[in-house]
Amino acid sequence: MRTGSEPATARSALRARFWLSMWGLVWAIFGTAAFALAGRPGWAAACGVLWLVVTVDMTMILRHIRQGPHYQPGRDVPPYRPPENGPPSPGPPRHRHP
Repeated sequence: MRTGSEPATARSALRARFWLSMWGLVWAIFGTAAFALAGRPGWAAACGVLWLVVTVDMTMILRHIRQGPHYQPGRDVPPYRPPENGPPSPGPPRHRHP
């Protein structure tokens, strides 16, 4: 059921994000090693930076999983209650110029 407050109360599929990050971590490690062995230091460095980004992302994901049902609800945790005042007002429309 849509309440209009989804952007403020959205939840992330943290377990799915964890496994996708794990997949990315494996490939980043493999890419770093493969490019380093192939003598491509630029690509090895790029994979190393990606390895760092994925590791930081996984740290945040695991932190949120460990914080409990507020961040990772189970089937027994009901959805957030919508705000009593209704959805927040988006404000005046913005004009986009091409």
